[in-house]
Amino acid sequence: MTEVARIPRHIAIVMDGNGRWAKARHRPRSFGHNAGRKAVRATVESCLREGVQALTLFAFSSENWQRPQDEVGALMGLFVRALDKEVEELRDQGVRLRFIGDLAAFDEPLRQRMQAAMTRTAGNHKLHMSVAVSYGGRWDIVQACRQAAQAVLHGELRPDEIDEARLDRWTSLADLPPLDLFIRTGGEYRLSNFLLWQAAYAELYFTDTLWPDFDHACLQRAIEDYAGRERRFGRTGEQVAPLP
Repeated sequence: MTEVARIPRHIAIVMDGNGRWAKARHRPRSFGHNAGRKAVRATVESCLREGVQALTLFAFSSENWQRPQDEVGALMGLFVRALDKEVEELRDQGVRLRFIGDLAAFDEPLRQRMQAAMTRTAGNHKLHMSVAVSYGGRWDIVQACRQAAQAVLHGELRPDEIDEARLDRWTSLADLPPLDLFIRTGGEYRLSNFLLWQAAYAELYFTDTLWPDFDHACLQRAIEDYAGRERRFGRTGEQVAPLP
């Protein structure tokens, strides 16, 4: 296990590369998405082993609704099967599962499955696992602003009292530790509208590994890279250096 003091409390992952992984094997994109489930399972187990407190996975963005209908349909079917098969194991492992995003975009039966999964694991605290579905970082900030506006409208808050700390309370991951490590697989170098607010001071780690091939060794390398960085949060290196 990595030295406890250097383990990120909160890891977020853009799980990219399923389609390219499948294409390289002359299989449909849905084959890659299904293979990606194994990487999710391996990552959860690795986080539990390393003592990570929170894991947030980007499963389906608000922009992904624009993809071909057959792929969206396959993803929804995979989502349902994964919920049915994985929830009990997550519960037994001590994982609390939560979905963040515009859940109203999904049909009622799927929303009910998601709610049942969240309820089933609500008492767990070993690992807080958030799955972002129909999610966008800009959406997250906008919905936080709307709640702040409602508080002002109802006389609960003055406009000049809105600051970063207050707005943060209305974002999707407000009750979790701050995001420490942001990982993107698949060789792309962008945030893709994921956790824009939360990633402000996160350490960014990009790997060419396609998501279905991401395993414990890959996560270990990301954590070791994180452990070797100096996190200054706007201060100088001398200010954050440990005393001799």
